[in-house]
Amino acid sequence: MDYERRIDEQTWQFIRETGECYPDDIDTLTIAEQRDAYEEMARNFRAPWPVQVHCEDLDADGVPVRQYVAGDPSRTILYLHGGGFVLGSLDSHTDICAELCAQTGYRVIAAHYRLAPDHKHPAMIDDAQTVLTWIHNTYDEGVVLAGDSAGGNLCAGLAHRNRGGDLAILGQVLIYAVLGGDTSVGSYVDHAQAPMLTTSELKIFQDLRSSAATDPNDPLFAPLRDTDFSDLPPTVLVSADCDPVRDDSKHYCEQIQAANGQAHWINEPGLVHGYLRARHSVRRARESFERISVAIEALGQDIWPYD
Repeated sequence: MDYERRIDEQTWQFIRETGECYPDDIDTLTIAEQRDAYEEMARNFRAPWPVQVHCEDLDADGVPVRQYVAGDPSRTILYLHGGGFVLGSLDSHTDICAELCAQTGYRVIAAHYRLAPDHKHPAMIDDAQTVLTWIHNTYDEGVVLAGDSAGGNLCAGLAHRNRGGDLAILGQVLIYAVLGGDTSVGSYVDHAQAPMLTTSELKIFQDLRSSAATDPNDPLFAPLRDTDFSDLPPTVLVSADCDPVRDDSKHYCEQIQAANGQAHWINEPGLVHGYLRARHSVRRARESFERISVAIEALGQDIWPYD
């Protein structure tokens, strides 16, 4: 794959700076060392908060959450962070959540779900469900699900688990989500050695999340392997073109559309997995983050701007 041509210099600089904190041989480190490196990388790219955003740490029926508010919100975003189900925290994505709060005007609730390998599936989705229910009981208003990478997987799992239920999910925005696609074809092969995430690294993280009891076809584990895609909330998928998980977004969009649902796929050329951290240094990432914010705001207002 000709990444030198596909990826611009701004993005290459982001990739190099990421590698200084989070090396390519990360799998040689212990889990604790990997988590420390991930948090250092997040701190290195952390942007100043918008001044109008205020936050506090809360307990959502046993799950730690961080709430971001600017003004008087009428909607809530449940944000689930990435990190391969192994890494990440309330701190690792805090500036992203603060900026989404400022740009949409919605309340943002970020959840610190339990991580593998200390906890196996379905611990993560169960924690996300607990927070979704807590939001409903606390604020009794519509929720937009949003998450990147592993967090996108958990958002989709919540959408599948709660369709037809009492919890008001207005929509979901899934950002370079890992959705359980076939790793032997498509982008998993074409971008197996992509910068920022390789197919082999993805498989390592998935193995850490799994136990002997995990059904690989469980839609709460791999939403793309569900047999029913009807009655899901309006869904916007945003993928990076130079990313092994790119086609998961394409195929998930196609499945929802085939079931007569609303779904829209945005594939960002020249971008790589994890590019949200580059939104202040890479023009393409900044423009994509604006599209993500617009999508979340629109779904919160029951607007579907993609027809």
